[in-house]
Amino acid sequence: MNKMEKEQKIHRKLTIKQVIDENHKTKTFFFNEDIDINPGQFIMLWLPSVDEKPFSLSYKKPAGVTVELKGNFTKELFKLKQGDNLFYRGPFGKGFTASEKKAVVVSGGMGLAGVSLLVESLKYPMVIFGAKQKKDLFFTERFKMDICTDDNSIGYKGLATERLKEILKQEKYDTIYTCGPEIMMKTVFELAEKHKIKCEASLERFMRCGIGVCGSCACGNKLVCRDGPVFSSDDLRKINDFGRYAKLKSGRKASLQEYHNWRS
Repeated sequence: MNKMEKEQKIHRKLTIKQVIDENHKTKTFFFNEDIDINPGQFIMLWLPSVDEKPFSLSYKKPAGVTVELKGNFTKELFKLKQGDNLFYRGPFGKGFTASEKKAVVVSGGMGLAGVSLLVESLKYPMVIFGAKQKKDLFFTERFKMDICTDDNSIGYKGLATERLKEILKQEKYDTIYTCGPEIMMKTVFELAEKHKIKCEASLERFMRCGIGVCGSCACGNKLVCRDGPVFSSDDLRKINDFGRYAKLKSGRKASLQEYHNWRS
């Protein structure tokens, strides 16, 4: 076991500096401590006696995570306030490769939190943000974005992928980045392939260890925690499960729709 692997098993303390309500079901937790992390990498947050879950940082200085209320872990996390402590391991995984040229970032739902550090690192980002409805939006004052809502309550009337189609007809881009529902990301990848544009997608799977030991996050022949969570076009072409299958907590391979129903 090398030094990095040893450090990834160590839990470090975080103290909550501030909690901000982003919308009716989403909060950002800022911490006193700095975390050295690259855009797209993740940490494992641990609440003793509750559970441990993976999260991308949505802010770096100060470090912060943006979380949607969903399940017992986030229910307990939402009870914490300024001055309370929790713990983390990491960072883990392979992050995004920031382009120096024109790039499109396509995010859906909480995927926007996962690409926030990336957006801040890009020189010329075009950001598309898809949400179910107006009340689910966040970071609208932080980033300049093309907003799309499923119910057409605000912004572009159509899906984020439909907006991407229009944009790609109008301008040329060097790279497309995407994070969000995998059904959306699969379509984004297919559009990137059609237009011969490099694509990087941040995949999500049920995760336990974060270090490639348990195999819970397997996606085809890749482990999302170790080989990802960000995968390039070359990787995505070879992952047969991408956009099709994912493992449930039991280890059973299920359709992507069944997996998302379980996770929601």
